[in-house]
Amino acid sequence: MLWDIKTEEKIIAITFDDGPHPKYTGEILDILAKYDAKATFFVIGENAEKHPELVLREYSEGHELANHTYTHPFKTSVKKLEKELKKTNNIIYSITGFYPVLYRPVGGQYNDNMINAAAKNGYKVVMWSWHQDTEDWKRPGVKRIVNKVLKSTEPGDVILFHDGGGNRAQTIKALEEILPELQKQGYKFVTISELIDSGNQEVKN
Repeated sequence: MLWDIKTEEKIIAITFDDGPHPKYTGEILDILAKYDAKATFFVIGENAEKHPELVLREYSEGHELANHTYTHPFKTSVKKLEKELKKTNNIIYSITGFYPVLYRPVGGQYNDNMINAAAKNGYKVVMWSWHQDTEDWKRPGVKRIVNKVLKSTEPGDVILFHDGGGNRAQTIKALEEILPELQKQGYKFVTISELIDSGNQEVKN
Protein backbone atom coordinates (compact mmCIF):
# COMPACT_ATOMS: atom_id res chain seq x y z
CA MET A 1 0.00 0.00 0.00
CA LEU A 2 1.16 3.48 -0.83
CA TRP A 3 0.35 6.54 1.27
CA ASP A 4 3.13 8.81 0.08
CA ILE A 5 6.87 8.53 -0.51
CA LYS A 6 9.95 9.82 1.25
CA THR A 7 11.88 12.16 -1.00
CA GLU A 8 13.61 15.52 -0.92
CA GLU A 9 12.66 16.18 -4.53
CA LYS A 10 9.84 18.73 -4.77
CA ILE A 11 7.29 16.44 -6.40
CA ILE A 12 3.73 15.72 -5.32
CA ALA A 13 0.85 13.68 -6.71
CA ILE A 14 -2.60 15.25 -7.01
CA THR A 15 -5.36 12.66 -7.14
CA PHE A 16 -9.07 12.86 -7.92
CA ASP A 17 -11.75 10.35 -6.90
CA ASP A 18 -15.30 9.56 -8.07
CA GLY A 19 -15.27 10.90 -11.64
CA PRO A 20 -15.61 11.46 -14.38
CA HIS A 21 -18.28 14.14 -13.97
CA PRO A 22 -19.82 15.78 -17.08
CA LYS A 23 -19.15 19.32 -15.80
CA TYR A 24 -16.39 19.34 -13.21
CA THR A 25 -13.91 16.87 -14.69
CA GLY A 26 -13.51 18.92 -17.85
CA GLU A 27 -13.01 22.11 -15.85
CA ILE A 28 -10.37 20.40 -13.71
CA LEU A 29 -8.58 19.15 -16.82
CA ASP A 30 -8.53 22.72 -18.15
CA ILE A 31 -6.88 23.97 -14.93
CA LEU A 32 -4.34 21.14 -14.92
CA ALA A 33 -3.42 21.94 -18.52
CA LYS A 34 -3.05 25.62 -17.67
CA TYR A 35 -0.40 24.82 -15.06
CA ASP A 36 1.15 21.87 -16.90
CA ALA A 37 0.19 19.64 -13.97
CA LYS A 38 -0.28 15.89 -14.22
CA ALA A 39 -2.75 14.10 -11.95
CA THR A 40 -4.11 10.63 -11.24
CA PHE A 41 -7.84 10.02 -11.65
CA PHE A 42 -9.40 7.20 -9.62
CA VAL A 43 -12.30 6.47 -11.94
CA ILE A 44 -15.67 4.92 -11.09
CA GLY A 45 -16.57 2.43 -13.81
CA GLU A 46 -20.22 3.35 -14.23
CA ASN A 47 -19.25 7.02 -14.63
CA ALA A 48 -16.61 6.08 -17.20
CA GLU A 49 -19.28 4.23 -19.17
CA LYS A 50 -21.45 7.35 -19.23
CA HIS A 51 -18.61 9.74 -20.13
CA PRO A 52 -15.98 7.86 -22.14
CA GLU A 53 -14.89 11.06 -23.87
CA LEU A 54 -13.66 12.45 -20.53
CA VAL A 55 -11.75 9.27 -19.70
CA LEU A 56 -10.12 9.41 -23.12
CA ARG A 57 -9.28 13.08 -22.60
CA GLU A 58 -7.66 12.33 -19.22
CA TYR A 59 -5.55 9.63 -20.80
CA SER A 60 -4.70 11.62 -23.94
CA GLU A 61 -3.54 14.61 -21.89
CA GLY A 62 -1.02 12.49 -19.98
CA HIS A 63 -2.84 11.90 -16.72
CA GLU A 64 -2.89 8.51 -15.03
CA LEU A 65 -6.08 6.46 -14.88
CA ALA A 66 -6.73 4.31 -11.83
CA ASN A 67 -9.52 2.08 -10.54
CA HIS A 68 -12.07 3.20 -7.92
CA THR A 69 -14.54 0.28 -8.41
CA TYR A 70 -17.59 0.18 -10.66
CA THR A 71 -20.46 1.30 -8.36
CA HIS A 72 -18.54 2.90 -5.44
CA PRO A 73 -19.84 0.48 -2.76
CA PHE A 74 -18.92 1.38 0.82
CA LYS A 75 -19.43 -2.20 1.94
CA THR A 76 -18.49 -5.10 -0.29
CA SER A 77 -17.37 -8.70 -0.24
CA VAL A 78 -14.00 -9.67 -1.69
CA LYS A 79 -15.76 -11.51 -4.51
CA LYS A 80 -17.83 -8.46 -5.42
CA LEU A 81 -14.79 -6.19 -5.16
CA GLU A 82 -12.86 -8.38 -7.61
CA LYS A 83 -15.77 -8.24 -10.05
CA GLU A 84 -16.06 -4.45 -9.71
CA LEU A 85 -12.34 -3.92 -10.28
CA LYS A 86 -12.30 -6.18 -13.32
CA LYS A 87 -15.38 -4.53 -14.82
CA THR A 88 -13.95 -1.03 -14.37
CA ASN A 89 -10.57 -2.02 -15.77
CA ASN A 90 -12.23 -3.53 -18.83
CA ILE A 91 -14.25 -0.34 -19.40
CA ILE A 92 -11.15 1.86 -19.13
CA TYR A 93 -9.26 -0.48 -21.46
CA SER A 94 -12.08 -0.39 -24.02
CA ILE A 95 -11.85 3.42 -24.07
CA THR A 96 -8.09 3.92 -23.93
CA GLY A 97 -6.30 0.62 -24.59
CA PHE A 98 -4.75 0.97 -21.12
CA TYR A 99 -5.29 -1.31 -18.12
CA PRO A 100 -4.98 0.53 -14.78
CA VAL A 101 -2.77 -1.05 -12.13
CA LEU A 102 -3.65 1.31 -9.27
CA TYR A 103 -6.69 0.91 -7.02
CA ARG A 104 -8.02 3.12 -4.24
CA PRO A 105 -10.55 1.64 -1.77
CA VAL A 106 -13.88 3.46 -1.55
CA GLY A 107 -13.86 5.94 1.33
CA GLY A 108 -10.39 4.72 2.21
CA GLN A 109 -12.00 1.72 3.91
CA TYR A 110 -10.22 -1.60 3.58
CA ASN A 111 -9.28 -4.81 5.34
CA ASP A 112 -6.52 -7.37 4.83
CA ASN A 113 -8.70 -9.59 2.64
CA MET A 114 -9.46 -6.70 0.26
CA ILE A 115 -5.80 -5.69 0.06
CA ASN A 116 -4.70 -9.28 -0.54
CA ALA A 117 -7.33 -9.74 -3.26
CA ALA A 118 -6.27 -6.52 -4.97
CA ALA A 119 -2.60 -7.55 -4.85
CA LYS A 120 -3.42 -11.04 -6.14
CA ASN A 121 -5.12 -9.43 -9.13
CA GLY A 122 -2.07 -7.27 -9.87
CA TYR A 123 -3.15 -3.97 -8.31
CA LYS A 124 -1.13 -1.58 -6.19
CA VAL A 125 -3.34 -0.05 -3.49
CA VAL A 126 -2.99 3.73 -3.25
CA MET A 127 -4.26 5.82 -0.35
CA TRP A 128 -3.20 9.43 0.37
CA SER A 129 -1.03 11.37 2.81
CA TRP A 130 -2.76 11.44 6.20
CA HIS A 131 -2.46 15.25 6.32
CA GLN A 132 -3.62 15.77 2.73
CA ASP A 133 -7.28 14.75 2.79
CA THR A 134 -8.83 18.01 1.60
CA GLU A 135 -12.33 16.78 2.58
CA ASP A 136 -13.50 18.78 -0.45
CA TRP A 137 -16.50 16.44 -0.76
CA LYS A 138 -17.89 18.12 2.39
CA ARG A 139 -17.66 21.49 0.59
CA PRO A 140 -15.99 23.17 3.59
CA GLY A 141 -15.27 26.40 1.68
CA VAL A 142 -12.57 27.31 -0.82
CA LYS A 143 -10.33 28.97 1.77
CA ARG A 144 -10.33 25.91 4.01
CA ILE A 145 -9.40 23.59 1.12
CA VAL A 146 -6.61 25.93 0.01
CA ASN A 147 -5.22 26.35 3.54
CA LYS A 148 -5.34 22.61 4.26
CA VAL A 149 -3.12 21.89 1.24
CA LEU A 150 -0.75 24.86 1.35
CA LYS A 151 -0.04 24.66 5.08
CA SER A 152 0.99 21.03 5.03
CA THR A 153 2.47 20.17 1.62
CA GLU A 154 5.74 18.23 1.76
CA PRO A 155 7.78 16.54 -0.99
CA GLY A 156 6.36 13.10 -1.84
CA ASP A 157 2.80 13.90 -0.73
CA VAL A 158 -0.32 12.36 -2.27
CA ILE A 159 -3.19 14.88 -2.15
CA LEU A 160 -6.82 13.76 -2.23
CA PHE A 161 -9.45 15.73 -4.17
CA HIS A 162 -12.72 14.71 -5.85
CA ASP A 163 -13.84 15.49 -9.39
CA GLY A 164 -17.16 13.65 -9.10
CA GLY A 165 -19.80 12.65 -6.58
CA GLY A 166 -21.38 16.07 -6.16
CA ASN A 167 -20.85 19.79 -6.64
CA ARG A 168 -17.10 20.35 -7.06
CA ALA A 169 -17.15 24.12 -7.70
CA GLN A 170 -15.16 24.72 -4.49
CA THR A 171 -12.53 22.20 -5.54
CA ILE A 172 -12.07 23.98 -8.87
CA LYS A 173 -11.72 27.42 -7.26
CA ALA A 174 -9.28 26.00 -4.71
CA LEU A 175 -7.12 24.43 -7.44
CA GLU A 176 -6.88 27.82 -9.15
CA GLU A 177 -5.12 29.07 -6.00
CA ILE A 178 -3.22 25.93 -4.97
CA LEU A 179 -1.51 25.04 -8.25
CA PRO A 180 0.18 28.38 -9.01
CA GLU A 181 1.24 28.84 -5.38
CA LEU A 182 2.86 25.38 -5.13
CA GLN A 183 4.45 25.91 -8.53
CA LYS A 184 5.93 29.16 -7.21
CA GLN A 185 7.37 27.16 -4.33
CA GLY A 186 9.11 24.90 -6.86
CA TYR A 187 6.78 21.89 -6.74
CA LYS A 188 6.16 19.68 -9.76
CA PHE A 189 2.87 17.77 -10.11
CA VAL A 190 3.34 14.14 -11.18
CA THR A 191 1.26 10.99 -11.52
CA ILE A 192 1.28 8.30 -8.83
CA SER A 193 3.41 6.01 -11.02
CA GLU A 194 5.90 8.82 -11.62
CA LEU A 195 6.01 9.44 -7.87
CA ILE A 196 6.71 5.75 -7.24
CA ASP A 197 9.36 5.66 -9.98
CA SER A 198 11.08 8.83 -8.79
CA GLY A 199 13.84 6.87 -7.11
CA ASN A 200 13.12 6.47 -3.41
CA GLN A 201 10.22 4.11 -2.90
CA GLU A 202 10.41 4.13 0.88
CA VAL A 203 6.90 4.82 2.07
CA LYS A 204 6.51 7.37 4.86
CA ASN A 205 4.65 6.18 7.94
